[in-house]
Amino acid sequence: MSEPTATEALSNFIADRITDDRSQGKHGGRVVTRFPPEPNGYLHIGHAKSICLNFGLARDFGGRCNLRFDDTNPSTEDIEYVDAIQEDIRWLGFNWDELHFASDYFEQLYEWAQKLIRSGHAYVDESSAEEIAAYRGDFRTPGRPTPYRDRPAAESLALFEKMRAGEIDEGKAVLRAKIDTNHPNMNLRDPVIYRIKKAHHHRTGDKWCIYPMYDYAHPLSDAVEAITHSICTLEFEDHRPFYDWCINTVDTPAKPNQIEFARLNLNYTVMSKRKLLQLVNEKLVDGWHDPRMLTIRGLRRRGYTPASIRAFAHQIGVNRTNSWIDMGVLENAVREDLNASAPRAMAVLRPLKVTLTNLPEERACSLSNHPQKPELGHREVRLTRQIFIDREDFEEVPPKGFFRLVPGGWVRLRGAGFIKCDSVEKDASGNVTGVSCTWHAPIEGNEGPGGGKVKGTIHWVPGDSPAATVRLYDRLFSVEHPDGDDWKAHLNPNSREILVDARVEPSLAHAKSGDTFQFERTGYFCADSIDSTPGKPIWNRVVTLKDSWAKR
Repeated sequence: MSEPTATEALSNFIADRITDDRSQGKHGGRVVTRFPPEPNGYLHIGHAKSICLNFGLARDFGGRCNLRFDDTNPSTEDIEYVDAIQEDIRWLGFNWDELHFASDYFEQLYEWAQKLIRSGHAYVDESSAEEIAAYRGDFRTPGRPTPYRDRPAAESLALFEKMRAGEIDEGKAVLRAKIDTNHPNMNLRDPVIYRIKKAHHHRTGDKWCIYPMYDYAHPLSDAVEAITHSICTLEFEDHRPFYDWCINTVDTPAKPNQIEFARLNLNYTVMSKRKLLQLVNEKLVDGWHDPRMLTIRGLRRRGYTPASIRAFAHQIGVNRTNSWIDMGVLENAVREDLNASAPRAMAVLRPLKVTLTNLPEERACSLSNHPQKPELGHREVRLTRQIFIDREDFEEVPPKGFFRLVPGGWVRLRGAGFIKCDSVEKDASGNVTGVSCTWHAPIEGNEGPGGGKVKGTIHWVPGDSPAATVRLYDRLFSVEHPDGDDWKAHLNPNSREILVDARVEPSLAHAKSGDTFQFERTGYFCADSIDSTPGKPIWNRVVTLKDSWAKR
């Protein structure tokens, strides 16, 4: 799966809209987008789609893309997330033209709110939250004005100043836009645009004790930055009339346009920040960096590459209809990328000891580091009198179609000749603990030592290969759509298996955190970036060589 070219990247309905706007001279032909995360958690694969879209459109149209933190809720936001989000965006391969925070505009937003009050488009409401909800009604119940809707502008201005000064307690007053108490769109039934929140802000400290609501701060922040195309997910489609109301009623110099697209719905996982936070807080995963989590941090630690995530975002495309994407599409994206880039190595996950009784002496075997990239050269792996093969590559009583090592049968050793099983060692319980084999040097052609064709080839590692820890990761949930009240009951009990006695080529002891290899015949594995230590990497399985989930 290759990454898109600039021409390919332009083929979606948002790009078509931008092309049309430019042809009509809208926004002076400019294209300015923004990625506006709230710094209240770590980014996940859904955010990656939005990042690729916003930064990609700006790139392909020769425009600009800003990073803006919508930090209007101090209770849940932290500088930790601000730093992590910037790092994740850069890791994905993007950089912003300008860095902003909604908190940069708090003074301007406050002044615009005063302007709305003076013009009769906003008022301070001292009703309780429960009373406001009751007066607003719902889809079946008409809305009604509260007793405070028609208070004089001067009175609302004075109360708004007291709210800012901290003279009114939380929950005792809010500022509401004055639009329509019975509008069919609930988002236009006099929405709250400011609330009192006496909490420490990660940037402004204790300067403010009132904070703008997202639906008010977002469009006006777009206007301040002269954003041309404000791209967001479909759940904000019903909010667009209020977005436009803010832009037009405040009468901002710039007039951004909001465009909605379908958010990413990926099966066998959850995308809700609330649910991800539950998984972390209840220790059902090992934090935000857990390789089973589809956070950018988790994917990166597991061994996903920036190129694979960008290619995935391109393949699933951008559309107006919500749909489900199969997890296999994401897994295949990294599989294709690593197949092209990852050097090869041999590893035995469940080792079985093999003694080569007639091996005259230790010998060096030359193996290609990548079959399609001769420029990566070769490596030497020592064939020793004792080696390890994978336990699954031996059957004492083989089933039909088994072409690996069996008693009395020949099999190829990867790059090291042939072996034939002569005898089997067992423990007191009858479990196979090792086999003794005759070794034969490599032979040109397809025939084996006995003259017949040898169908099977197995991998191996030297007998002095040190034990290695390998973590076999799989999908976090065992059902396609883990939703409902019992969604946690669908956690996959086999989402992680830890092997502590695997064996890998001795040279891999020098692998650095983040190094990725294809373990031949097994899968793609990455040296863990957190738990690995010098000389002793811990290996995370990124993905299997083939999609094994579909078969299951």
